[in-house]
Amino acid sequence: MTGMSSRQAASAVLMIRPAAFGYNPETAASNRFQREDGGTAAACAAAGRAEFDRLCAALRAEGVEVCVIEDTPMPPKPDALFPNNWISFHDDGTVVLYPLQASSRRAERRDDVVPQVVAQLGYPLRRILDLTQHEAHGRFLEGTGSLVLDHVERRAFACRSPRTDADLATQWARELGYELVLFDARGPDGAPPYHTNVMLWIGTQCAGVCAEAIAAADRARVLGALGGGGRDVVPLGLDAVAHFAGNMLELGTWDEALGDATVLVMSARARAALDPATWARLRAHVDDVLAVPVPTIETCGGGSVRCMLAEVPAVRA
Repeated sequence: MTGMSSRQAASAVLMIRPAAFGYNPETAASNRFQREDGGTAAACAAAGRAEFDRLCAALRAEGVEVCVIEDTPMPPKPDALFPNNWISFHDDGTVVLYPLQASSRRAERRDDVVPQVVAQLGYPLRRILDLTQHEAHGRFLEGTGSLVLDHVERRAFACRSPRTDADLATQWARELGYELVLFDARGPDGAPPYHTNVMLWIGTQCAGVCAEAIAAADRARVLGALGGGGRDVVPLGLDAVAHFAGNMLELGTWDEALGDATVLVMSARARAALDPATWARLRAHVDDVLAVPVPTIETCGGGSVRCMLAEVPAVRA
């Protein structure tokens, strides 16, 4: 793999280019961000692919290494461009495969994806941890949607929801050697966020979190764990989170002038939702910011740029 990864910010990502992106009514049942945009299915799919291509090109221009794998057209998989829900790559050479709540999404798990990542990025696969059998028992854990990871302090943050089973999160943490920080949270409608990563992200020097959504009994514990490594914990309001400001990802890059550097990736909608003080705090902790418009993906898919990126870290010797 070219470039370098910090312990927190990977410098390579897996992306799946969608063949049949669109509104999925099955996932919309628990995803309050998701809604139909009123256009035709063909127009939605075409717009989704165009937004995907723009994000991919922008990441490469920043120096992020991107492994793009084409979605297979059959069966149609409207959410295929969100691979981080079904797969994660780790710096000990472990690949984890996750159980998904929506049966319509399970065809996204393809046997050819890991070999392509290994071939294209040189990822040294050492083991596969397959948790998918839990689907048969109604237990789900949707990758780095359910789990937001602090790789430096080895902590995994998880908000309980229908897509994030507490027992499975505990098993994951035991297998990967992380401390689990489990908590409850509620959005303005009283429902838990469908994924932890729409209200929380963790970078190298700072973290963004919607503290007011976290249950009062859990709030101090979660904020203490987030800031325990010396990070600046930046509060995000409910309105900003509603515009995907909680769905960001810091990545590592290489620049001729800066050398190893960091870029905070977000959507244009998330960037517009940040007030000047919050923006200034975030901007102070990274070398660059990349804000890319993905409005169709956010509306019809109910996810933003972070959901489209499965990090592939450098593996420790």
